[in-house]
Amino acid sequence: MKVELIQRAANVLFDVPDDVHEEIITLITAVAQDATAQPPQLAAAFGEWCWLVYTVHGDVIEVLDVGCAR
Repeated sequence: MKVELIQRAANVLFDVPDDVHEEIITLITAVAQDATAQPPQLAAAFGEWCWLVYTVHGDVIEVLDVGCAR
């Protein structure tokens, strides 16, 4: 699956510490590898400290928001 980040999500992703960045990338990878994931409108994935909000359009995952509680 192709992954697209909206600008706001990309800004957050590249402005966090390395360990948090790694957790967010892990979440994105897990969502992308789940070929059966076809959420109806919006979906979310949660890690230990981080989360992301996304939607799926065909074979494209659009990441709308990312964040962390650290």
